[in-house]
Amino acid sequence: MRDLIIIGSGPAGLTAAIYGKRAGLDTLVIDESGVGGGQVVTTYEVDNYPGLPGIGGFELGEKFKEHAKNAGAEFLDAKVTAAFKNDDVFNVTTSDGLQQARALIIATGAQHNRLNVPGEGELLGMGVSYCATCDGAFFKNRVTAVVGGGDVALEDALFLARSCTKVYLIHRRDSFRGAKKLVDLVKATHNIEIVYDSIVTEIYGEYQVEGIKVDNVKSGENSTITIDGIFIAVGMHPTTEAFSGLVELDDKGYVIAGEDGVTSTPGVFAAGDSRTKKVRQIVTAAADGANAVQSVTDYFNSMH
Repeated sequence: MRDLIIIGSGPAGLTAAIYGKRAGLDTLVIDESGVGGGQVVTTYEVDNYPGLPGIGGFELGEKFKEHAKNAGAEFLDAKVTAAFKNDDVFNVTTSDGLQQARALIIATGAQHNRLNVPGEGELLGMGVSYCATCDGAFFKNRVTAVVGGGDVALEDALFLARSCTKVYLIHRRDSFRGAKKLVDLVKATHNIEIVYDSIVTEIYGEYQVEGIKVDNVKSGENSTITIDGIFIAVGMHPTTEAFSGLVELDDKGYVIAGEDGVTSTPGVFAAGDSRTKKVRQIVTAAADGANAVQSVTDYFNSMH
């Protein structure tokens, strides 16, 4: 029986592990990847984590995990398939057997939806990005493209337009589903070119993104656009399927929890990208991990 099981080993889960051990809790981190850092490891270069500008994503993930290990957290490489509460004990079913704890932190993160086109995976971190605020600074005075039609895509295009010479905004429909205010701003921004009714069919480049192939879904016309980077903003989905019967989720599948990480089920807490929140960044995930452990200790204290 553990004090605390943390499911997920991204910045939120690993920060929670560090704070859990500092709080004197017997802490186990379960993650199927076997690699610390979560989405961070797929980022070629991280330039917005305080104190470590320009660090490689894989290296930063390793540092997080090393810190947690040195603090005394234990790790289990396994897939969590279900979790349920029996009295005041949480039973976590994994591909490596059953684990039990007095409290759980869900830190399984979220995944960016992909276009699933040739070149997307091969050029990830080499011009293909899913986070303009994370990677946009690397494309100053260059030409980029944003794919999507919601608020995030519109915000990304506006963000990139401040430093890029040109931004193509590629949307599969002839109107945007994002907020009208954002749409108006995009249309008024001189260096944003909107490409309506179009989908990206290929991202190409030898060692980095050089361009994209685009099909117009109405005319059937094919074209090529030369760019230096592409930002894909077609939504995210949380990795929370295993917890649908344990805690309350919103309509998109995110665990409903505030800054304190408290969920609908006493003893279960959520941290990082898997919870309902506005900003999903490494630094906010790390903060969530610390907050969640504070809530765990408050929960334990309330039981005495």
